[in-house]
Amino acid sequence: MEYHYITIEGNIGAGKTTLAHMLAKQYNARLILEQFADNPFLPKFYENPGQYAFPLELFFMAERYKQLKELVHTKDLFQSITVSDYLFTKCLLFAKVNLPEEEFKLYQKLFDIIQPQLVQPDLIIYLHASVNKLQQNIRKRNRPYEQAIPDQYLFDIQETYTNYIRQHNIKTLFIDAGNADFLGNEKHLQVILDALEKEYSSGQHYFTLP
Repeated sequence: MEYHYITIEGNIGAGKTTLAHMLAKQYNARLILEQFADNPFLPKFYENPGQYAFPLELFFMAERYKQLKELVHTKDLFQSITVSDYLFTKCLLFAKVNLPEEEFKLYQKLFDIIQPQLVQPDLIIYLHASVNKLQQNIRKRNRPYEQAIPDQYLFDIQETYTNYIRQHNIKTLFIDAGNADFLGNEKHLQVILDALEKEYSSGQHYFTLP
Protein backbone atom coordinates (compact mmCIF):
# COMPACT_ATOMS: atom_id res chain seq x y z
CA MET A 1 0.00 0.00 0.00
CA GLU A 2 1.35 3.39 -0.99
CA TYR A 3 -0.23 5.31 1.91
CA HIS A 4 2.13 5.50 4.86
CA TYR A 5 0.22 8.01 6.96
CA ILE A 6 -3.57 7.67 7.04
CA THR A 7 -5.82 9.94 9.08
CA ILE A 8 -9.44 9.14 9.91
CA GLU A 9 -11.71 12.10 10.53
CA GLY A 10 -15.37 12.84 11.11
CA ASN A 11 -17.80 14.38 13.54
CA ILE A 12 -18.20 13.44 17.20
CA GLY A 13 -19.48 9.86 17.33
CA ALA A 14 -18.73 9.03 13.67
CA GLY A 15 -16.67 5.93 14.51
CA LYS A 16 -13.16 7.26 13.92
CA THR A 17 -11.42 5.42 16.75
CA THR A 18 -13.09 2.08 16.02
CA LEU A 19 -11.99 2.18 12.39
CA ALA A 20 -8.49 3.37 13.34
CA HIS A 21 -8.04 0.36 15.64
CA MET A 22 -9.18 -2.02 12.91
CA LEU A 23 -6.96 -0.56 10.21
CA ALA A 24 -3.94 -0.51 12.53
CA LYS A 25 -4.50 -4.19 13.28
CA GLN A 26 -5.01 -5.03 9.60
CA TYR A 27 -1.78 -3.33 8.48
CA ASN A 28 0.30 -3.78 11.64
CA ALA A 29 0.44 0.01 11.73
CA ARG A 30 1.50 2.47 14.38
CA LEU A 31 -1.70 3.79 15.98
CA ILE A 32 -2.12 7.38 17.15
CA LEU A 33 -5.30 8.05 19.14
CA GLU A 34 -6.50 11.35 20.48
CA GLN A 35 -6.16 11.50 24.27
CA PHE A 36 -9.40 13.40 24.80
CA ALA A 37 -9.93 11.97 28.29
CA ASP A 38 -6.78 13.76 29.47
CA ASN A 39 -8.29 17.18 28.76
CA PRO A 40 -9.52 18.51 32.12
CA PHE A 41 -11.54 21.24 30.41
CA LEU A 42 -13.75 18.93 28.33
CA PRO A 43 -16.52 18.20 30.88
CA LYS A 44 -16.41 21.85 31.99
CA PHE A 45 -16.74 23.02 28.38
CA TYR A 46 -20.00 21.13 27.87
CA GLU A 47 -21.36 22.73 31.05
CA ASN A 48 -20.12 26.26 30.27
CA PRO A 49 -18.83 26.65 26.70
CA GLY A 50 -18.28 30.40 26.91
CA GLN A 51 -15.93 30.16 29.86
CA TYR A 52 -13.95 27.05 28.94
CA ALA A 53 -13.77 26.98 25.11
CA PHE A 54 -10.41 28.76 24.83
CA PRO A 55 -8.47 26.68 27.41
CA LEU A 56 -10.15 23.56 25.99
CA GLU A 57 -8.88 24.26 22.48
CA LEU A 58 -5.40 25.33 23.66
CA PHE A 59 -5.02 22.10 25.63
CA PHE A 60 -6.13 20.01 22.66
CA MET A 61 -3.73 21.78 20.31
CA ALA A 62 -0.80 21.31 22.68
CA GLU A 63 -1.56 17.61 23.21
CA ARG A 64 -2.08 16.91 19.50
CA TYR A 65 1.15 18.69 18.62
CA LYS A 66 3.03 16.74 21.29
CA GLN A 67 1.77 13.46 19.81
CA LEU A 68 2.20 14.23 16.14
CA LYS A 69 5.61 15.96 16.28
CA GLU A 70 7.16 12.57 17.08
CA LEU A 71 6.34 11.47 13.52
CA VAL A 72 8.89 13.99 12.25
CA HIS A 73 11.71 12.48 14.30
CA THR A 74 10.91 8.79 14.61
CA LYS A 75 10.68 5.96 12.12
CA ASP A 76 9.66 2.50 13.19
CA LEU A 77 11.45 -0.14 11.12
CA PHE A 78 8.71 -2.69 11.81
CA GLN A 79 5.71 -0.39 11.28
CA SER A 80 5.94 1.56 8.04
CA ILE A 81 2.30 2.68 8.21
CA THR A 82 0.78 5.12 10.70
CA VAL A 83 -2.97 5.42 11.34
CA SER A 84 -4.37 8.34 13.33
CA ASP A 85 -7.93 9.06 14.45
CA TYR A 86 -7.55 12.83 14.08
CA LEU A 87 -6.14 15.48 11.78
CA PHE A 88 -4.19 18.33 13.36
CA THR A 89 -6.35 20.80 11.43
CA LYS A 90 -9.18 19.55 13.64
CA CYS A 91 -7.86 22.11 16.15
CA LEU A 92 -8.72 24.97 13.84
CA LEU A 93 -12.09 23.55 12.76
CA PHE A 94 -13.40 23.06 16.29
CA ALA A 95 -11.95 26.40 17.39
CA LYS A 96 -13.83 28.10 14.55
CA VAL A 97 -17.09 26.74 15.94
CA ASN A 98 -16.32 27.17 19.63
CA LEU A 99 -14.47 30.49 19.92
CA PRO A 100 -15.62 34.09 19.50
CA GLU A 101 -13.98 35.97 16.64
CA GLU A 102 -11.17 37.72 18.54
CA GLU A 103 -10.12 34.56 20.40
CA PHE A 104 -10.27 32.59 17.17
CA LYS A 105 -7.90 35.05 15.45
CA LEU A 106 -5.38 34.60 18.26
CA TYR A 107 -5.80 30.85 18.19
CA GLN A 108 -5.29 30.79 14.43
CA LYS A 109 -2.00 32.68 14.78
CA LEU A 110 -0.73 29.99 17.15
CA PHE A 111 -2.00 27.25 14.85
CA ASP A 112 -0.24 28.80 11.84
CA ILE A 113 3.07 28.76 13.74
CA ILE A 114 2.76 25.13 14.81
CA GLN A 115 1.09 23.38 11.86
CA PRO A 116 3.97 23.64 9.32
CA GLN A 117 6.23 21.70 11.71
CA LEU A 118 4.10 18.55 11.43
CA VAL A 119 3.93 15.75 8.89
CA GLN A 120 0.74 15.87 6.81
CA PRO A 121 -1.18 12.64 6.05
CA ASP A 122 -1.03 10.97 2.65
CA LEU A 123 -4.74 10.25 2.79
CA ILE A 124 -7.78 11.24 4.86
CA ILE A 125 -10.72 8.91 5.42
CA TYR A 126 -13.71 11.06 6.32
CA LEU A 127 -16.69 9.31 7.95
CA HIS A 128 -19.93 11.15 7.28
CA ALA A 129 -23.11 10.33 9.20
CA SER A 130 -26.35 12.14 9.92
CA VAL A 131 -26.76 13.98 13.21
CA ASN A 132 -29.37 11.40 14.27
CA LYS A 133 -26.85 8.60 13.71
CA LEU A 134 -24.17 10.54 15.58
CA GLN A 135 -26.50 11.04 18.55
CA GLN A 136 -27.28 7.31 18.59
CA ASN A 137 -23.56 6.51 18.69
CA ILE A 138 -22.94 9.11 21.38
CA ARG A 139 -25.68 7.64 23.57
CA LYS A 140 -24.35 4.13 22.96
CA ARG A 141 -20.80 4.90 24.09
CA ASN A 142 -22.28 6.69 27.13
CA ARG A 143 -19.69 9.29 28.08
CA PRO A 144 -21.62 11.33 30.66
CA TYR A 145 -20.42 14.78 29.58
CA GLU A 146 -21.48 14.12 25.94
CA GLN A 147 -25.08 13.15 26.57
CA ALA A 148 -26.49 16.68 26.29
CA ILE A 149 -24.66 17.77 23.11
CA PRO A 150 -27.21 19.79 21.08
CA ASP A 151 -28.04 18.72 17.53
CA GLN A 152 -27.14 22.22 16.31
CA TYR A 153 -23.60 21.86 17.65
CA LEU A 154 -23.14 18.64 15.67
CA PHE A 155 -24.61 20.33 12.58
CA ASP A 156 -22.12 23.19 12.96
CA ILE A 157 -19.16 20.82 13.31
CA GLN A 158 -20.36 18.80 10.31
CA GLU A 159 -20.69 21.89 8.14
CA THR A 160 -17.25 23.16 9.15
CA TYR A 161 -15.63 19.84 8.25
CA THR A 162 -17.36 19.45 4.89
CA ASN A 163 -16.62 23.06 3.91
CA TYR A 164 -12.96 22.58 4.75
CA ILE A 165 -12.72 19.38 2.71
CA ARG A 166 -14.43 20.98 -0.28
CA GLN A 167 -12.29 24.12 -0.17
CA HIS A 168 -8.95 22.33 0.16
CA ASN A 169 -7.71 19.95 -2.49
CA ILE A 170 -6.94 17.19 0.01
CA LYS A 171 -6.87 13.53 -1.02
CA THR A 172 -9.94 12.30 0.85
CA LEU A 173 -12.04 9.14 0.85
CA PHE A 174 -15.49 10.46 1.77
CA ILE A 175 -17.39 7.54 3.32
CA ASP A 176 -21.17 7.57 3.76
CA ALA A 177 -21.13 6.02 7.23
CA GLY A 178 -24.82 6.42 7.99
CA ASN A 179 -25.22 2.66 8.46
CA ALA A 180 -21.61 1.88 9.37
CA ASP A 181 -20.95 -1.14 11.58
CA PHE A 182 -17.25 -1.85 11.15
CA LEU A 183 -17.18 -4.26 14.09
CA GLY A 184 -20.27 -6.25 13.16
CA ASN A 185 -20.26 -6.20 9.36
CA GLU A 186 -17.14 -7.43 7.60
CA LYS A 187 -18.35 -6.00 4.27
CA HIS A 188 -18.18 -2.48 5.67
CA LEU A 189 -14.53 -2.83 6.62
CA GLN A 190 -13.80 -4.50 3.28
CA VAL A 191 -15.02 -1.41 1.41
CA ILE A 192 -12.32 0.59 3.20
CA LEU A 193 -9.61 -2.03 2.67
CA ASP A 194 -10.41 -2.28 -1.06
CA ALA A 195 -10.38 1.50 -1.36
CA LEU A 196 -6.93 1.71 0.20
CA GLU A 197 -5.52 -0.54 -2.51
CA LYS A 198 -6.10 2.12 -5.18
CA GLU A 199 -4.35 5.34 -6.12
CA TYR A 200 -6.27 8.60 -6.09
CA SER A 201 -5.92 12.10 -7.41
CA SER A 202 -6.30 15.04 -5.03
CA GLY A 203 -9.84 15.90 -4.02
CA GLN A 204 -12.79 13.90 -2.71
CA HIS A 205 -13.65 10.34 -3.67
CA TYR A 206 -17.04 9.05 -2.50
CA PHE A 207 -17.91 5.59 -1.19
CA THR A 208 -21.04 4.05 0.26
CA LEU A 209 -21.26 0.99 2.50
CA PRO A 210 -23.44 -2.01 1.49
